[in-house]
Amino acid sequence: MEETPLFGGWVNQAMRVGNTVRRNTGPWTPAVHALLKHLEAAGFQESPRVLGFDDKGREVLRYIEGTAALRPWPAELLQDRGLAALARMLRRYHDAVATFVPAAGAVWRAGVVPLRAGEVIRHGDFGPWNTIWREGRPVGLIDWDFAEPGPTVLDVGQLAWFGIPLSTLEGVREAGFGSPPDLRHRLDVICEGYADFRPREVLDAVAEVQRIDLQRLREWGTAGIEPWAGFLPLGEVERIEADMAWLRENRTLVGSWVSDEIC
Repeated sequence: MEETPLFGGWVNQAMRVGNTVRRNTGPWTPAVHALLKHLEAAGFQESPRVLGFDDKGREVLRYIEGTAALRPWPAELLQDRGLAALARMLRRYHDAVATFVPAAGAVWRAGVVPLRAGEVIRHGDFGPWNTIWREGRPVGLIDWDFAEPGPTVLDVGQLAWFGIPLSTLEGVREAGFGSPPDLRHRLDVICEGYADFRPREVLDAVAEVQRIDLQRLREWGTAGIEPWAGFLPLGEVERIEADMAWLRENRTLVGSWVSDEIC
């Protein structure tokens, strides 16, 4: 059967074969497959279904029809309804995964990471690029390679970082905005859609996600560990540093826009 490359991924070369997706595996694959099977049983509709492995040793997942939200973001995501839909989907995921307990010593892409009290297995790469859209709404959440234990608010912070976006003017334009949008309003949209965290908690999470990403890029990328090593020549360190500086410089302003009430 013919194989068609699926473009847009940074980590693995995914190939479409009929109504399936074939992707390379790693030590983290058993833990991720256990997670995806749990989500299927829990009724989370947007995650890929695990179908096994092919004769080349690649994982086989059910293909989700639609279009990935690559930069510039689709028109719906530049508006309230698209951003709110992503926040609601993220909340449904966290509700569904709350009862998942990984096997003892489970290996994730980040290694063996313990699941602490109050944490879940977060998606770990919840950016628009890993969402599939159809008829103006998100219908799929893909690329689970970076799933790992952690607090739910870090996924919310990642959505805010890239979805609002809380970024330099260059990042705003890459997202598809001609000029910076109403940042307070878009942060409120995420908080209202997810309905659990104060805006200031989300801003703290943005800073923490940036710190983690930068640390891993510097340590693991320099050590030659993929995919972080591959990110280095793409200027990811400089991009994250610029966004971190932007958040530090604008945090007081952003913070003055929002209340301490849980949306």
